[in-house]
Amino acid sequence: MKKPNILLITSDQQHWNTLGYFNNELSTPNLDRLVQSGTTFTRAYCPNPTCTPSRASIITGQYPSQHGAWTLGTKLLEDRHFVGEDFHSAGYKTALVGKAHFQPLSSTEEYPSLEAYPVLQDLEMWKQFNGPFYGFEHVELTRNHTNEAHVGQHYALWMEEKGCVNWRDYFLPPTGSMDPAITYKWPIPEKYHYNTWIAERTNALMEQYAGEDKPFFLWSSFFDPHPEYLVPEPWDTMYDPDSLTIPDIVPGEHDKNPPHFGLTQEDNPDFSPWAETGNGIHGYRSHHYYEYGERKKLTDYDKKKLVAVYYGMISMMDKYIGTILDKLEELGIADNTVVVFTTDHGHFFGQHGLQAKGGFHYEDLIRLPFIVRYPGQVPAGVTSDAIQSLVDLAPTFLSLSGIPIPHAMTGVDQSEVWKGTASAARDHAICEFRHEPTTIHQKTYVDQRYKITVYYNQTYGEIFDLQDDPGELNNLWDDPAYAALKSELLLKYIWAELGKEPMPMPRISGA
Repeated sequence: MKKPNILLITSDQQHWNTLGYFNNELSTPNLDRLVQSGTTFTRAYCPNPTCTPSRASIITGQYPSQHGAWTLGTKLLEDRHFVGEDFHSAGYKTALVGKAHFQPLSSTEEYPSLEAYPVLQDLEMWKQFNGPFYGFEHVELTRNHTNEAHVGQHYALWMEEKGCVNWRDYFLPPTGSMDPAITYKWPIPEKYHYNTWIAERTNALMEQYAGEDKPFFLWSSFFDPHPEYLVPEPWDTMYDPDSLTIPDIVPGEHDKNPPHFGLTQEDNPDFSPWAETGNGIHGYRSHHYYEYGERKKLTDYDKKKLVAVYYGMISMMDKYIGTILDKLEELGIADNTVVVFTTDHGHFFGQHGLQAKGGFHYEDLIRLPFIVRYPGQVPAGVTSDAIQSLVDLAPTFLSLSGIPIPHAMTGVDQSEVWKGTASAARDHAICEFRHEPTTIHQKTYVDQRYKITVYYNQTYGEIFDLQDDPGELNNLWDDPAYAALKSELLLKYIWAELGKEPMPMPRISGA
Protein backbone atom coordinates (compact mmCIF):
# COMPACT_ATOMS: atom_id res chain seq x y z
CA MET A 1 0.00 0.00 0.00
CA LYS A 2 1.30 3.44 -0.90
CA LYS A 3 2.51 5.44 2.07
CA PRO A 4 0.22 8.37 2.91
CA ASN A 5 1.36 11.97 2.82
CA ILE A 6 1.08 13.87 6.10
CA LEU A 7 0.00 17.52 5.90
CA LEU A 8 -0.16 19.33 9.23
CA ILE A 9 -1.76 22.79 9.03
CA THR A 10 -1.62 24.90 12.17
CA SER A 11 -2.72 28.34 13.21
CA ASP A 12 -1.29 30.21 16.19
CA GLN A 13 -3.21 30.97 19.38
CA GLN A 14 -6.69 30.14 18.05
CA HIS A 15 -9.66 29.70 20.38
CA TRP A 16 -11.30 26.29 20.05
CA ASN A 17 -14.71 27.76 19.22
CA THR A 18 -13.70 29.73 16.13
CA LEU A 19 -14.71 27.33 13.38
CA GLY A 20 -17.57 28.73 11.34
CA TYR A 21 -19.21 25.32 11.04
CA PHE A 22 -19.90 25.37 14.78
CA ASN A 23 -19.99 29.14 15.39
CA ASN A 24 -22.19 31.13 13.02
CA GLU A 25 -20.67 34.45 14.04
CA LEU A 26 -17.65 33.90 11.79
CA SER A 27 -16.96 32.45 8.35
CA THR A 28 -14.42 29.69 7.67
CA PRO A 29 -15.68 27.93 4.52
CA ASN A 30 -12.47 26.02 3.89
CA LEU A 31 -12.04 24.73 7.41
CA ASP A 32 -15.73 23.83 7.18
CA ARG A 33 -14.80 21.70 4.15
CA LEU A 34 -12.42 19.79 6.39
CA VAL A 35 -15.11 19.41 9.06
CA GLN A 36 -17.52 17.96 6.48
CA SER A 37 -14.96 15.60 4.99
CA GLY A 38 -13.24 14.55 8.22
CA THR A 39 -13.65 14.08 11.95
CA THR A 40 -13.66 17.01 14.36
CA PHE A 41 -12.38 16.25 17.84
CA THR A 42 -14.05 18.53 20.37
CA ARG A 43 -11.79 17.64 23.32
CA ALA A 44 -8.29 18.33 22.04
CA TYR A 45 -5.70 19.93 24.34
CA CYS A 46 -2.27 21.51 24.18
CA PRO A 47 0.53 20.23 26.43
CA ASN A 48 1.43 23.85 27.27
CA PRO A 49 -0.43 27.12 26.56
CA THR A 50 2.58 28.86 24.99
CA CYS A 51 4.26 28.48 21.61
CA THR A 52 7.73 26.95 22.01
CA PRO A 53 6.80 24.16 24.45
CA SER A 54 3.71 23.04 22.51
CA ARG A 55 5.40 23.22 19.12
CA ALA A 56 8.34 21.23 20.44
CA SER A 57 5.89 18.59 21.69
CA ILE A 58 4.46 18.25 18.18
CA ILE A 59 7.80 17.18 16.70
CA THR A 60 9.13 15.16 19.65
CA GLY A 61 6.03 13.35 20.87
CA GLN A 62 7.03 14.33 24.39
CA TYR A 63 5.78 16.75 27.03
CA PRO A 64 7.66 20.01 27.70
CA SER A 65 8.88 18.61 31.04
CA GLN A 66 10.50 15.83 28.99
CA HIS A 67 11.83 17.45 25.81
CA GLY A 68 13.27 20.37 27.80
CA ALA A 69 11.89 23.43 25.94
CA TRP A 70 9.90 24.23 29.04
CA THR A 71 8.88 27.84 28.35
CA LEU A 72 9.22 30.80 26.02
CA GLY A 73 12.80 31.99 25.78
CA THR A 74 14.23 28.47 25.91
CA LYS A 75 15.28 26.38 22.95
CA LEU A 76 14.51 22.83 21.93
CA LEU A 77 17.93 21.24 22.18
CA GLU A 78 19.18 19.69 18.97
CA ASP A 79 20.18 16.42 20.65
CA ARG A 80 16.53 15.42 21.06
CA HIS A 81 14.84 13.00 18.66
CA PHE A 82 12.45 14.53 16.12
CA VAL A 83 9.67 12.84 14.22
CA GLY A 84 11.01 14.21 10.94
CA GLU A 85 14.02 11.94 11.38
CA ASP A 86 11.74 8.91 11.41
CA PHE A 87 9.94 10.08 8.28
CA HIS A 88 13.21 10.86 6.52
CA SER A 89 14.55 7.38 7.32
CA ALA A 90 11.37 5.92 5.82
CA GLY A 91 11.91 7.73 2.52
CA TYR A 92 9.71 10.76 3.13
CA LYS A 93 10.43 14.33 2.15
CA THR A 94 10.13 16.56 5.22
CA ALA A 95 9.49 20.30 5.29
CA LEU A 96 8.24 23.15 7.46
CA VAL A 97 6.95 26.44 6.05
CA GLY A 98 6.10 29.39 8.30
CA LYS A 99 6.46 29.56 12.05
CA ALA A 100 8.91 27.30 13.88
CA HIS A 101 9.63 29.05 17.22
CA PHE A 102 11.79 26.19 18.46
CA GLN A 103 14.47 28.70 19.49
CA PRO A 104 14.50 32.04 21.36
CA LEU A 105 15.03 35.59 20.12
CA SER A 106 18.33 35.76 21.98
CA SER A 107 21.43 33.66 21.44
CA THR A 108 24.35 32.69 23.67
CA GLU A 109 27.54 30.77 23.07
CA GLU A 110 26.11 27.84 25.02
CA TYR A 111 22.65 28.08 23.49
CA PRO A 112 22.95 29.47 19.94
CA SER A 113 19.72 30.34 18.15
CA LEU A 114 19.00 30.74 14.44
CA GLU A 115 15.78 32.54 15.39
CA ALA A 116 17.67 35.26 17.28
CA TYR A 117 18.92 38.72 16.48
CA PRO A 118 20.97 39.53 14.45
CA VAL A 119 21.07 36.26 12.48
CA LEU A 120 17.34 36.16 11.78
CA GLN A 121 17.80 39.31 9.68
CA ASP A 122 21.01 38.24 7.95
CA LEU A 123 19.30 37.75 4.62
CA GLU A 124 22.50 36.71 2.83
CA MET A 125 22.77 33.79 5.26
CA TRP A 126 19.12 32.81 4.72
CA LYS A 127 19.64 32.74 0.97
CA GLN A 128 22.00 29.83 1.62
CA PHE A 129 20.09 28.03 4.38
CA ASN A 130 17.00 25.85 4.05
CA GLY A 131 17.89 23.15 6.57
CA PRO A 132 18.26 20.63 7.97
CA PHE A 133 16.40 21.97 11.01
CA TYR A 134 14.89 19.81 13.76
CA GLY A 135 14.24 16.82 11.52
CA PHE A 136 13.00 18.87 8.57
CA GLU A 137 15.28 18.62 5.56
CA HIS A 138 13.76 21.80 4.12
CA VAL A 139 12.51 24.87 5.99
CA GLU A 140 11.27 28.31 4.98
CA LEU A 141 10.87 30.49 8.06
CA THR A 142 10.06 33.81 9.59
CA ARG A 143 9.68 34.85 13.22
CA ASN A 144 7.19 37.73 13.31
CA HIS A 145 3.54 37.80 14.29
CA THR A 146 1.88 40.50 12.18
CA ASN A 147 4.05 43.66 12.19
CA GLU A 148 6.63 42.61 14.80
CA ALA A 149 10.19 43.80 14.27
CA HIS A 150 11.32 40.15 14.27
CA VAL A 151 10.54 39.89 10.54
CA GLY A 152 13.32 38.46 8.39
CA GLN A 153 14.55 35.03 7.23
CA HIS A 154 12.90 33.49 4.16
CA TYR A 155 9.76 35.62 4.33
CA ALA A 156 11.74 38.85 3.88
CA LEU A 157 13.58 37.28 0.94
CA TRP A 158 10.26 36.28 -0.62
CA MET A 159 8.84 39.80 -0.23
CA GLU A 160 11.88 41.21 -2.01
CA GLU A 161 11.58 38.61 -4.78
CA LYS A 162 7.94 39.66 -5.23
CA GLY A 163 8.99 43.28 -5.70
CA CYS A 164 8.09 44.56 -2.23
CA VAL A 165 11.29 46.52 -1.81
CA ASN A 166 9.71 48.73 0.85
CA TRP A 167 8.66 45.82 3.07
CA ARG A 168 10.15 47.50 6.14
CA ASP A 169 7.36 50.10 5.96
CA TYR A 170 4.95 47.45 7.25
CA PHE A 171 6.92 46.41 10.33
CA LEU A 172 7.80 48.03 13.63
CA PRO A 173 11.05 49.77 14.56
CA PRO A 174 13.92 49.17 14.79
CA THR A 175 13.54 46.86 11.78
CA GLY A 176 10.93 48.96 10.05
CA SER A 177 9.15 52.28 10.22
CA MET A 178 5.50 51.43 10.88
CA ASP A 179 3.79 53.60 13.49
CA PRO A 180 3.28 51.48 16.67
CA ALA A 181 -0.01 53.32 17.32
CA ILE A 182 -1.62 51.76 14.23
CA THR A 183 -3.84 48.84 15.11
CA TYR A 184 -6.60 46.73 13.55
CA LYS A 185 -5.87 47.61 9.89
CA TRP A 186 -2.46 46.44 8.69
CA PRO A 187 -1.45 48.50 5.64
CA ILE A 188 0.54 45.64 4.08
CA PRO A 189 -1.00 44.58 0.72
CA GLU A 190 -2.53 41.12 0.94
CA LYS A 191 -0.27 39.82 -1.84
CA TYR A 192 2.73 40.39 0.47
CA HIS A 193 1.11 39.02 3.64
CA TYR A 194 2.72 35.93 5.17
CA ASN A 195 -0.50 33.95 4.60
CA THR A 196 0.10 34.35 0.87
CA TRP A 197 3.74 33.31 1.27
CA ILE A 198 2.97 30.24 3.40
CA ALA A 199 0.29 28.95 1.04
CA GLU A 200 2.35 29.64 -2.07
CA ARG A 201 5.43 27.87 -0.74
CA THR A 202 3.44 24.98 0.72
CA ASN A 203 1.83 24.41 -2.65
CA ALA A 204 5.14 24.62 -4.49
CA LEU A 205 6.67 21.98 -2.23
CA MET A 206 3.67 19.67 -2.56
CA GLU A 207 3.87 20.03 -6.34
CA GLN A 208 7.59 19.23 -6.24
CA TYR A 209 7.12 16.16 -4.07
CA ALA A 210 4.17 14.89 -6.11
CA GLY A 211 6.24 15.32 -9.27
CA GLU A 212 9.00 13.23 -7.72
CA ASP A 213 6.39 10.68 -6.56
CA LYS A 214 7.71 11.04 -3.02
CA PRO A 215 5.60 10.82 0.13
CA PHE A 216 5.92 13.89 2.33
CA PHE A 217 5.57 15.07 5.90
CA LEU A 218 4.86 18.79 5.55
CA TRP A 219 3.99 21.27 8.29
CA SER A 220 2.27 24.41 6.97
CA SER A 221 2.53 26.71 9.98
CA PHE A 222 0.47 29.93 9.96
CA PHE A 223 1.01 32.85 12.39
CA ASP A 224 -2.54 34.17 12.70
CA PRO A 225 -4.71 34.86 14.64
CA HIS A 226 -1.94 35.53 17.21
CA PRO A 227 -2.13 39.24 18.18
CA GLU A 228 -1.28 42.09 17.59
CA TYR A 229 -4.77 42.42 16.14
CA LEU A 230 -3.82 43.45 12.61
CA VAL A 231 -5.10 42.28 9.24
CA PRO A 232 -5.11 43.85 5.75
CA GLU A 233 -8.25 45.33 4.29
CA PRO A 234 -10.99 44.25 3.67
CA TRP A 235 -10.61 41.63 6.41
CA ASP A 236 -10.33 44.26 9.16
CA THR A 237 -13.92 45.33 8.52
CA MET A 238 -15.40 41.95 7.60
CA TYR A 239 -17.17 41.69 10.96
CA ASP A 240 -19.35 44.27 12.67
CA PRO A 241 -18.12 44.57 16.28
CA ASP A 242 -21.63 45.39 17.49
CA SER A 243 -23.06 42.16 16.08
CA LEU A 244 -20.66 39.80 17.86
CA THR A 245 -20.92 38.06 21.22
CA ILE A 246 -18.20 39.60 23.37
CA PRO A 247 -17.15 37.52 26.40
CA ASP A 248 -16.66 39.26 29.73
CA ILE A 249 -15.90 38.56 33.36
CA VAL A 250 -18.66 37.34 35.69
CA PRO A 251 -18.59 39.42 38.90
CA GLY A 252 -17.00 37.48 41.75
CA GLU A 253 -15.79 34.59 39.64
CA HIS A 254 -12.17 34.94 40.81
CA ASP A 255 -13.03 35.13 44.50
CA LYS A 256 -12.17 31.46 45.07
CA ASN A 257 -9.32 31.29 42.55
CA PRO A 258 -5.56 31.49 43.23
CA PRO A 259 -4.36 35.09 43.76
CA HIS A 260 -2.91 35.71 40.31
CA PHE A 261 -6.39 35.52 38.76
CA GLY A 262 -7.84 38.42 40.74
CA LEU A 263 -4.73 40.55 40.33
CA THR A 264 -5.27 40.60 36.57
CA GLN A 265 -8.39 42.69 37.17
CA GLU A 266 -6.49 45.51 38.89
CA ASP A 267 -5.11 48.47 36.95
CA ASN A 268 -1.67 48.33 38.58
CA PRO A 269 -1.19 44.88 40.10
CA ASP A 270 2.00 43.78 41.84
CA PHE A 271 3.25 40.54 40.38
CA SER A 272 6.78 40.93 41.71
CA PRO A 273 6.48 37.89 44.03
CA TRP A 274 6.23 35.72 40.90
CA ALA A 275 9.14 37.36 39.04
CA GLU A 276 12.19 35.14 39.24
CA THR A 277 14.38 35.28 36.12
CA GLY A 278 13.64 38.85 35.08
CA ASN A 279 12.66 37.74 31.58
CA GLY A 280 9.02 38.73 31.79
CA ILE A 281 5.99 36.64 32.73
CA HIS A 282 3.23 36.20 30.16
CA GLY A 283 -0.23 37.02 31.43
CA TYR A 284 0.82 38.22 34.88
CA ARG A 285 -0.25 41.82 34.30
CA SER A 286 -3.37 44.00 34.23
CA HIS A 287 -5.77 42.59 31.66
CA HIS A 288 -7.45 45.97 31.40
CA TYR A 289 -4.68 46.92 28.95
CA TYR A 290 -3.31 45.71 25.64
CA GLU A 291 -0.46 43.24 25.97
CA TYR A 292 0.72 43.87 22.43
CA GLY A 293 1.79 47.08 20.74
CA GLU A 294 1.34 50.42 22.43
CA ARG A 295 0.11 50.10 26.04
CA LYS A 296 -3.31 51.61 26.38
CA LYS A 297 -6.41 50.78 28.33
CA LEU A 298 -9.02 48.68 26.55
CA THR A 299 -12.15 50.68 25.89
CA ASP A 300 -15.55 49.08 25.35
CA TYR A 301 -15.00 49.68 21.62
CA ASP A 302 -11.61 47.97 21.72
CA LYS A 303 -13.05 44.91 23.45
CA LYS A 304 -15.47 44.49 20.57
CA LYS A 305 -13.19 45.55 17.73
CA LEU A 306 -10.35 43.23 18.71
CA VAL A 307 -12.75 40.27 18.50
CA ALA A 308 -13.94 41.44 15.08
CA VAL A 309 -10.35 41.70 13.83
CA TYR A 310 -9.39 38.37 15.45
CA TYR A 311 -12.22 36.77 13.48
CA GLY A 312 -11.08 38.62 10.36
CA MET A 313 -7.58 37.18 10.80
CA ILE A 314 -9.06 33.69 11.02
CA SER A 315 -11.21 34.21 7.92
CA MET A 316 -8.27 35.52 5.91
CA MET A 317 -6.13 32.56 6.99
CA ASP A 318 -9.00 30.25 6.01
CA LYS A 319 -8.87 31.63 2.46
CA TYR A 320 -5.24 30.56 2.10
CA ILE A 321 -5.81 27.20 3.75
CA GLY A 322 -8.39 26.76 1.00
CA THR A 323 -5.73 27.24 -1.68
CA ILE A 324 -3.69 24.48 -0.06
CA LEU A 325 -6.67 22.11 0.03
CA ASP A 326 -7.38 22.99 -3.62
CA LYS A 327 -3.79 22.16 -4.53
CA LEU A 328 -4.12 18.69 -3.01
CA GLU A 329 -7.09 18.08 -5.28
CA GLU A 330 -5.34 19.55 -8.33
CA LEU A 331 -2.33 17.29 -7.77
CA GLY A 332 -4.56 14.24 -7.36
CA ILE A 333 -3.13 13.36 -3.96
CA ALA A 334 -5.94 14.39 -1.63
CA ASP A 335 -7.20 10.84 -1.15
CA ASN A 336 -3.76 9.67 0.00
CA THR A 337 -3.03 12.60 2.31
CA VAL A 338 -3.71 12.78 6.02
CA VAL A 339 -4.66 16.40 6.73
CA VAL A 340 -4.74 17.65 10.31
CA PHE A 341 -5.75 21.18 11.20
CA THR A 342 -5.16 22.46 14.72
CA THR A 343 -3.37 25.21 16.65
CA ASP A 344 -0.60 25.38 19.26
CA HIS A 345 -2.83 26.69 22.09
CA GLY A 346 -5.96 28.75 22.68
CA HIS A 347 -6.67 32.39 23.40
CA PHE A 348 -8.64 34.72 25.64
CA PHE A 349 -10.55 37.65 24.18
CA GLY A 350 -12.50 38.67 27.26
CA GLN A 351 -13.41 35.33 28.81
CA HIS A 352 -13.01 35.53 32.60
CA GLY A 353 -11.83 39.14 32.12
CA LEU A 354 -8.64 37.87 30.45
CA GLN A 355 -6.80 38.71 27.25
CA ALA A 356 -4.32 36.61 25.25
CA LYS A 357 -2.64 33.93 27.42
CA GLY A 358 -0.87 33.14 30.67
CA GLY A 359 -1.10 30.87 33.69
CA PHE A 360 -4.87 30.40 33.52
CA HIS A 361 -5.81 26.90 32.42
CA TYR A 362 -9.37 27.55 31.40
CA GLU A 363 -10.73 25.61 28.42
CA ASP A 364 -10.45 28.84 26.38
CA LEU A 365 -6.67 28.60 26.59
CA ILE A 366 -5.80 24.91 26.64
CA ARG A 367 -8.51 23.43 24.41
CA LEU A 368 -8.00 23.46 20.64
CA PRO A 369 -9.79 23.26 17.30
CA PHE A 370 -8.78 19.87 15.88
CA ILE A 371 -9.86 18.34 12.57
CA VAL A 372 -8.55 15.16 10.89
CA ARG A 373 -9.23 14.20 7.27
CA TYR A 374 -8.06 11.02 5.56
CA PRO A 375 -10.52 9.94 2.86
CA GLY A 376 -11.65 6.34 3.18
CA GLN A 377 -9.87 5.96 6.52
CA VAL A 378 -11.19 8.69 8.86
CA PRO A 379 -14.99 9.02 9.03
CA ALA A 380 -16.38 12.10 7.29
CA GLY A 381 -18.72 14.62 8.87
CA VAL A 382 -18.28 13.20 12.36
CA THR A 383 -17.59 14.85 15.71
CA SER A 384 -15.92 12.99 18.56
CA ASP A 385 -15.31 13.82 22.21
CA ALA A 386 -12.35 11.41 22.43
CA ILE A 387 -9.58 13.31 24.24
CA GLN A 388 -6.63 14.32 22.05
CA SER A 389 -3.31 16.03 22.81
CA LEU A 390 -0.75 17.64 20.52
CA VAL A 391 1.80 15.29 22.05
CA ASP A 392 -0.07 12.48 20.28
CA LEU A 393 0.50 13.85 16.78
CA ALA A 394 3.98 12.42 16.20
CA PRO A 395 3.23 8.80 17.22
CA THR A 396 -0.10 8.86 15.39
CA PHE A 397 1.41 10.19 12.16
CA LEU A 398 4.05 7.48 12.32
CA SER A 399 1.49 4.77 12.98
CA LEU A 400 -0.67 5.83 10.04
CA SER A 401 2.45 5.72 7.85
CA GLY A 402 3.51 2.26 9.00
CA ILE A 403 6.67 3.59 10.64
CA PRO A 404 7.75 2.27 14.07
CA ILE A 405 7.11 4.64 16.98
CA PRO A 406 10.23 5.41 19.05
CA HIS A 407 9.94 4.08 22.60
CA ALA A 408 10.84 7.48 24.09
CA MET A 409 7.72 9.14 22.68
CA THR A 410 5.19 9.58 25.47
CA GLY A 411 2.23 10.67 23.36
CA VAL A 412 -0.26 7.95 22.51
CA ASP A 413 -1.13 6.46 19.13
CA GLN A 414 -4.56 7.82 18.21
CA SER A 415 -4.77 6.15 14.79
CA GLU A 416 -7.59 3.75 15.65
CA VAL A 417 -9.54 6.57 17.30
CA TRP A 418 -9.09 8.74 14.22
CA LYS A 419 -10.29 5.86 12.04
CA GLY A 420 -13.34 5.42 14.24
CA THR A 421 -12.48 1.84 15.19
CA ALA A 422 -11.71 2.71 18.85
CA SER A 423 -13.68 5.03 21.12
CA ALA A 424 -10.66 6.45 22.98
CA ALA A 425 -6.90 6.10 23.34
CA ARG A 426 -6.56 8.17 26.51
CA ASP A 427 -8.88 9.06 29.41
CA HIS A 428 -7.21 12.36 30.28
CA ALA A 429 -4.91 15.11 29.07
CA ILE A 430 -2.17 16.94 30.95
CA CYS A 431 -1.27 20.57 30.36
CA GLU A 432 1.89 22.06 31.83
CA PHE A 433 2.82 25.70 32.39
CA ARG A 434 6.26 26.29 33.83
CA HIS A 435 7.08 29.90 33.09
CA GLU A 436 9.57 30.51 35.91
CA PRO A 437 11.81 27.89 37.55
CA THR A 438 9.79 27.70 40.80
CA THR A 439 7.26 30.53 41.19
CA ILE A 440 5.17 29.86 38.08
CA HIS A 441 4.95 26.10 37.74
CA GLN A 442 1.57 24.42 37.38
CA LYS A 443 0.01 21.34 35.83
CA THR A 444 -3.56 20.52 34.90
CA TYR A 445 -5.18 17.11 34.66
CA VAL A 446 -8.45 17.04 32.72
CA ASP A 447 -10.71 14.07 32.05
CA GLN A 448 -14.14 13.78 30.46
CA ARG A 449 -15.82 15.65 33.32
CA TYR A 450 -13.35 17.20 35.77
CA LYS A 451 -10.29 19.40 35.70
CA ILE A 452 -7.75 19.87 38.49
CA THR A 453 -4.81 22.29 38.50
CA VAL A 454 -1.96 22.08 41.01
CA TYR A 455 0.81 24.58 41.70
CA TYR A 456 4.35 23.85 42.80
CA ASN A 457 4.87 24.62 46.51
CA GLN A 458 1.37 26.09 46.84
CA THR A 459 -1.70 24.88 48.73
CA TYR A 460 -4.14 26.66 46.43
CA GLY A 461 -5.44 25.18 43.20
CA GLU A 462 -8.47 24.72 40.99
CA ILE A 463 -11.11 22.07 40.46
CA PHE A 464 -13.86 22.59 37.91
CA ASP A 465 -16.79 20.35 37.02
CA LEU A 466 -16.95 20.79 33.24
CA GLN A 467 -20.31 19.03 33.07
CA ASP A 468 -22.22 21.10 35.61
CA ASP A 469 -20.08 24.24 35.33
CA PRO A 470 -18.91 24.46 31.70
CA GLY A 471 -18.13 28.16 32.14
CA GLU A 472 -15.61 27.29 34.90
CA LEU A 473 -17.03 29.86 37.30
CA ASN A 474 -17.12 27.84 40.54
CA ASN A 475 -13.74 26.66 41.81
CA LEU A 476 -14.37 23.61 44.05
CA TRP A 477 -10.81 23.34 45.42
CA ASP A 478 -11.61 24.50 48.97
CA ASP A 479 -15.24 23.31 49.11
CA PRO A 480 -15.54 20.74 51.95
CA ALA A 481 -18.35 18.98 50.11
CA TYR A 482 -15.89 18.05 47.37
CA ALA A 483 -12.99 16.89 49.57
CA ALA A 484 -13.39 13.28 48.43
CA LEU A 485 -13.42 14.35 44.77
CA LYS A 486 -10.29 16.42 45.37
CA SER A 487 -8.47 13.40 46.80
CA GLU A 488 -9.60 11.23 43.90
CA LEU A 489 -8.47 13.75 41.28
CA LEU A 490 -5.11 14.27 42.96
CA LEU A 491 -4.55 10.53 42.87
CA LYS A 492 -5.57 10.33 39.22
CA TYR A 493 -3.24 13.21 38.43
CA ILE A 494 -0.32 11.41 40.11
CA TRP A 495 -1.14 8.24 38.20
CA ALA A 496 -1.16 10.27 34.98
CA GLU A 497 2.26 11.73 35.79
CA LEU A 498 3.63 8.26 36.46
CA GLY A 499 2.05 7.00 33.27
CA LYS A 500 3.69 9.57 31.02
CA GLU A 501 7.26 8.88 32.09
CA PRO A 502 9.34 7.95 29.01
CA MET A 503 10.78 4.47 28.57
CA PRO A 504 13.55 4.83 25.97
CA MET A 505 13.70 1.05 25.50
CA PRO A 506 11.68 -2.00 26.56
CA ARG A 507 12.90 -4.34 29.26
CA ILE A 508 14.73 -7.14 27.45
CA SER A 509 16.15 -9.23 30.27
CA GLY A 510 15.59 -10.30 33.83
CA ALA A 511 18.77 -8.54 34.87
